[in-house]
Amino acid sequence: MGERVGELDAGIDYVSMFLLGLLGAGHCLGMCGPLVVALPGQYERWHAHWIYHCGRLITYTTVGASLGGIGHGLIRLAALEPETALVYITRTQIAISLLAALCLALFGLSRLGLLNEPKWMAVASPQKIPGYGATMKRVLNRGSALWLFAMGLMLGLLPCGLSYAAFARALAAGGPTQGAFMTALFGLGTLPGLLILGTGAANILRRYRTETEILAGLVMIGMAVSLTAKAWTAFF
Repeated sequence: MGERVGELDAGIDYVSMFLLGLLGAGHCLGMCGPLVVALPGQYERWHAHWIYHCGRLITYTTVGASLGGIGHGLIRLAALEPETALVYITRTQIAISLLAALCLALFGLSRLGLLNEPKWMAVASPQKIPGYGATMKRVLNRGSALWLFAMGLMLGLLPCGLSYAAFARALAAGGPTQGAFMTALFGLGTLPGLLILGTGAANILRRYRTETEILAGLVMIGMAVSLTAKAWTAFF
């Protein structure tokens, strides 16, 4: 019975991550839209878009796997003393879950307009990513489409409340595989909005951006509540 409940919870988390990306489409169009037009759009071929987004999705997946691995590694370290292993493991799991829940709640409240996003995210820019300038120059000069792939890898790290919320959830995923799967689903959720950029559907997304931002915020807060509930159950 416990295993079934665990599988159901994991399934809900995976669906929530995909919905977070999908509902964040309006935000993605505003933040990443100009980059998508300026970069893959110059090549005038659909395959260029896919190359760019593949790079971005690989970065999301890698970061998710890394954070999931870090969270799992901390839990494993807690088990080094056999006599108190169970206690330390439980405490570490609770701490990681609560940290992820706090991050999700803060990002969710910022999407709802109840809190401002951290100032460091507002001033952060892709120009500060090592190698960004040289890669951008190659892309704008219509070099090999592989430069688009490199640009996608870089811009997957672009400061963004949505992606960072997904990364926060991956920390408490339970392992690198789960973390990678969660952030990959988030990335896949962002694809439809960015791929239809320039069509009438994109205008609809822009029109309802406020509503989708609110829904995305509610999804984040829902995941934060879920993690907190799991931590509470583990504590007692």
